Amino acid sequence: MINIDKALNNDRLMKALSGLNVMEFNQLLPTFEKLLYVKAKNKERQREVGGGRKGELKLASHKLFFIVFFLKVYPTMDLAGFIFGVDRSRPCRWVQDFLPILEEVLGRECVLPKRKINSIEEFTRLFPDVKEVLIDATERRTQRPKNFKQQSRMYSGKKKDHTRKNTIMSDKNKRILLVSPTKNGKVHDKKMLEKENGLENIPPNVDILTDKGYQGIDKLNKNDNKVFIPKKKPKGKDLTEEEKEENKIVSLFRIPVEHAIGGIKRFGCLSNDYRSKNGKDDKFILVCAGLWNYHLRSAA
Repeated sequence: MINIDKALNNDRLMKALSGLNVMEFNQLLPTFEKLLYVKAKNKERQREVGGGRKGELKLASHKLFFIVFFLKVYPTMDLAGFIFGVDRSRPCRWVQDFLPILEEVLGRECVLPKRKINSIEEFTRLFPDVKEVLIDATERRTQRPKNFKQQSRMYSGKKKDHTRKNTIMSDKNKRILLVSPTKNGKVHDKKMLEKENGLENIPPNVDILTDKGYQGIDKLNKNDNKVFIPKKKPKGKDLTEEEKEENKIVSLFRIPVEHAIGGIKRFGCLSNDYRSKNGKDDKFILVCAGLWNYHLRSAA
């Protein structure tokens, strides 16, 4: 079995195996341990909490390590079972048990991004210091579905593969403000933003920066926000030198959202092919975005 205690005392090893350093891990642990106890106590039991046969993951630190290790490395259940010395079915149950607890921990730390913003007032209350919103979409490959109709829905012409995708909104400090619900790869970036009414609740004094995939976004802008989007090369013509310079400036100011997406894709569950079929990837991207925001706050 993997020597978890060795990893918990080695900063470099912790970053490689979990995406967190030792300090960040230890700061999350007390709340995680408390919520584990609450969950165990709320079950119908014949013994007191802690009674009965001890599992392979005996300590709360081992359980927290497992779930962040799983998100970071994203092993198959067979490989996870081999690494932790258990049957392959056990890691599957551990993920089901520990992932919601980790999500609740990050929620209590106030680092989870929003899934939807319902009003301008809510945006102002949540993000009073934000003056620019950077918008982009991220896709991750998934296994090819057996059902032909599902194949068509999940096929992304951009990636030339079957994918799942989300809209990401971040600020200039790379903090992720919003992660939209996960959609199939066929949905266009702008269409996905339009269906979620992603622009209607951004205050008028907040600037919006996007990439070329959001051409025509001005028609969705109902609050007179300043929208900065690179100019697209006209068919059969070239951009002027002035337009090229403007595109470089817009791209320069958009870099933080690319870094934010790169931050969450440090986790293997988002950079490797998604293997499950029950939509758990939606929970993966939310929790990984929370871990990224938590890392940024700890590093500040």
